[in-house]
Amino acid sequence: QVQLVESGGGLVQPGGSLRLSCVASGSILRINTMAWYRQVSGKPRELVAVSISGGSINYADSVKGRFAISRDNAKNTVYLQMNSLKPEDTAVYYCNAVIQRIGSRSTYNYWGQGTQVTVSS
Repeated sequence: QVQLVESGGGLVQPGGSLRLSCVASGSILRINTMAWYRQVSGKPRELVAVSISGGSINYADSVKGRFAISRDNAKNTVYLQMNSLKPEDTAVYYCNAVIQRIGSRSTYNYWGQGTQVTVSS
């Protein structure tokens, strides 16, 4: 089995920073894409940032210049550095990874449990 575990959420004032982490563990042969999504209650989940194996990175327009996604492939970990946070960044943030398991030729989509980020004064 494979698990994604996020950490680093919390309450922060507008203009502040937070760093989210997500560790993938289990029977992992290869991790392709690692990404962060966020969801506000009653709204669809939206892509925040994605890191594709090979180095390609993309961001939602709303976070460009403020957020940075990075990966430590040796640790199967993805990070999201969030700076200049705004109240509209408040959401539950989910880690997502596309993973090839040991013994499988297929890739599978996995989600973490989510971590709450609240930006408020």
